[in-house]
Order: sequence, then structure tokens, then C-alpha cells
Amino acid sequence: MSNSTTVTEFILLGLSDACELQMLLFLGFLLTYLLTLLGNLLIVVITLMDTRLHTAMYYFLRNFAVLEIWFTSVIFPKMLNNILTGHKTISLEGYFLQFFFCFFLGTTEFLLLAVMSFDRYVAICNPLRYATIMNKRVCVQLVLCSWMTGFLLIIVPSLITFQQPFCGPNVINHFFCDNFPLLELICADTSLIEIVCFIVANFSLLGTLSVTATCYGHILHTILHISSTKERQKAFSTCSSHIIVVSLFYGSCIFMYVRSGKGSQGEGRSKVVALLNTVVTPMLNPFIYTLRNKQVKQVFREKVSKLFS
Repeated sequence: MSNSTTVTEFILLGLSDACELQMLLFLGFLLTYLLTLLGNLLIVVITLMDTRLHTAMYYFLRNFAVLEIWFTSVIFPKMLNNILTGHKTISLEGYFLQFFFCFFLGTTEFLLLAVMSFDRYVAICNPLRYATIMNKRVCVQLVLCSWMTGFLLIIVPSLITFQQPFCGPNVINHFFCDNFPLLELICADTSLIEIVCFIVANFSLLGTLSVTATCYGHILHTILHISSTKERQKAFSTCSSHIIVVSLFYGSCIFMYVRSGKGSQGEGRSKVVALLNTVVTPMLNPFIYTLRNKQVKQVFREKVSKLFS
């Protein structure tokens, strides 16, 4: 950290300072966190236990579930503690760690979503070559590249941001360690940081979105030319859950981060959209993927019936 830093801790105001809402918020977020953990852990366990799910698609889904568990665990425990105790301070080092891991894991998720889109493209548009193209070595390399690229994209802007002097006030009107509220507290020229963040956001969001959109454009074209109605419905069912997740993720994050400058959006509106991205979507993802996937539902029923038989 820079020696010129005068602020050593921040105050996260959270979602509301109304005393009568604190217990309601705590119980709501605790239930959401537990459902998120349970749903994603279920995906990890099921895809590991059953050999029928040892395919590229479920390998990527399992890694995505691990990312979701880690991502929510970076945000929820601190948020729940702040609500329960009323102690809303966080150290500069603590802010840096949550800030870095939120954006590192979030960026990795977008890269992995692009990889999952490519996997569906190969499965539907090149089914005869699918096993050859998406072999185990390629799958592992794609996942590792997603993690490494996410790390490299975020570590530089994170280090640049936290080398700046923070002069106060140290109050941040948010419930987690976001970047734009932090930029407001830097008492130096933030032009370079804003440009770097804008470039990273455009690459990680719009870049991966273009890959995903291209893959699904080819997929849609292929599906529409399938003569069998049953096969066409099966192909749509396979991709629909992924499209829903992509829409939720990209819609909220593009609204929040693909913009230049600080303070260009209302704080209240930004917090509502951030809730969708950090709280609602991670909770819904396991249910979207499992409830819309016949194979996962079948394996789940078999494991439950075997457990209680």
C-alpha cells in the first residue's frame, strides 16, 4: 500500500440504515446464501458422483458452481456480519481483498460462460467431432486459461487503485467493496485508473459476450435446420438454461461497469442492480441449470431414492 494513504479503514453503509429492517435483511440474505451454497454444492457433488455426467458440459458446469460458491463467500459473510453487529467498518487491506476476489472471480465467470457457449456450439454444430475437439486435455486447458486470464486482467487495475492516496471521507454507500464508490474517495487524478478499468470491463464483458453471441448465432442457425421436432426441442432445452444465465449476468454487469467516469449513476439504482448480480443470480443459477436439465434431474432422483431406500 502507498505511504501517502491517510485512510486506513472504510465504512460500508449497506443497503439500509433503518433499524427495523436489519433483522429482516439478515434473515433474507442468510437464507439466500445457504440456498446458493446448497444448490452449487449439489451440482458439484452430483456431477462428480455419476459417471454419466463426466462430460465436458458438466465439467464446465462444476467449475462454474465452484466459482459461484467462492464468489458469494467473498461477499456474504462480511455483509451478514455488518448487518447483525452494526459494525460496518472494513480495513483498507480487507477492502482490497474483497475488491480483488470479487472482480477476479466475476471476470473468470464471464470467461467460463464464453467457454461453455463454445462447448454447446461444438456439441450442436459439430456433434460427430465433439468428443475429439472437447477432450479432457482441452477442457482442462480452457478452464485454466479462464482462471489465469481473469487473474491477470484484475490484478493490475487492483494494484494501481490501491496504490492511490485515500483522503476521506471514508464512507462508502454500498454493501460490498465495489470500484466506482471507491474511486470517489481517491484524492488524486483517477483518469488512468478509469481508463484501465474501462478497457478491462469492455474486454471481459463485451469481449466474452461477442464470443457467446457468435456461438449462439451459429447454434440457432443449426437448430432451425434440424428436421426432427424432437431433436430440435432437445437442442433448445440444452441451451436455454445457459442463455438465461448469460442474460442475467451480462445485463446487470454491463449496466454497472461498461461506463467511463465515476458517479455517473444513481447510488440507489446501482445497489439494486448489484443485488441482482451478487445475490439473486448466484442463487438462481443452480436451479436454472438443474430444473431445466433432464439428465441432472434424473440422476438427482436416483441418488435421493437410493439414499432413502
